[in-house]
Amino acid sequence: MKGGLKRGPAELALGVRAGDRRSLARAITLVESTRSEDEAQALELLRALLPFHTRGLRVGVSGPPGVGKSSLLERLGVHLVESGQRPAVLVVDPSSQRGAGSILGDKTRMVRLAREAAAYVRPSPSGDSNGGISRATGDVLMLCEVAGFSPSLVETVGVGQAETAVTNVVDVLLLLLEPGAGDELQGIKRGLNEWGDVIAVNKSDGARAELARQTCAQFAAGLSSFRNGESAAPVVCVSALLGTGIADLWAALETRYRELEASGALQRKHREQRKADLYRRLAIALMRRFAHDARRQAEVRSIEQRVMSGALLPAEAVELLLQGD
Repeated sequence: MKGGLKRGPAELALGVRAGDRRSLARAITLVESTRSEDEAQALELLRALLPFHTRGLRVGVSGPPGVGKSSLLERLGVHLVESGQRPAVLVVDPSSQRGAGSILGDKTRMVRLAREAAAYVRPSPSGDSNGGISRATGDVLMLCEVAGFSPSLVETVGVGQAETAVTNVVDVLLLLLEPGAGDELQGIKRGLNEWGDVIAVNKSDGARAELARQTCAQFAAGLSSFRNGESAAPVVCVSALLGTGIADLWAALETRYRELEASGALQRKHREQRKADLYRRLAIALMRRFAHDARRQAEVRSIEQRVMSGALLPAEAVELLLQGD
């Protein structure tokens, strides 16, 4: 974090617990930092806040680029505020693999929601993480929940089926589609069956309203046979432009969450998410050990060159590196 912390983790934790927005923003910046000198402070902050953390409903929002995820999120967020809730909206923006920058423009497209005192909108770079979310998404959600913002809405990058990584941090996943997407049913039905909890067809307005209704009917009929006895994922027609269907959509998301909670599946999901987080962090730590260990940099570079030239299989390279650990 540029310039380091102006306040120590203990004082910052007090600010987050009090719901202070500036403290929350600084805390998020700290846990998102990739600087090695910030890691110890971030861990101290999270450890101090853990006893005060109560997890709330977390909804992931996935879908192809251009489907209207940001517009729908703003409508959902405003609906929650008007219902007396304090939503957190986390927008994961794609980071450039060349310049390491990110767009971070979605907050500017949520002008109304960003002005709401009862809502917290935060854009976060995806960094070098795969799966449509950033490496710190889970920690950021925890900070928001401690600060009193819940439920949480997480918009993923929008890069396709690789986005299933978002299921490691959210409770319910909303898949957003456009009118006419019924032809995609055969290609994505397996993913929908495994991780899609609620499906919404956006842009159900104007000249596309009838096509949207047809698309909803197609998915509702098609998904009914994919759940192996479980209830099919509900399909809802919505219009982020007009604000129609938003209340029904939120009701469907809450209903799915309560079903998971009542069956015990939610508790099992949380345990599996913690396990996945453990191994994800372990993989990152191992990569850093090899990348930043000055004693082994020459060895790593040598093995890297042999792999790149085709003289050594990647699997063989891994064995050599681990043998030298």
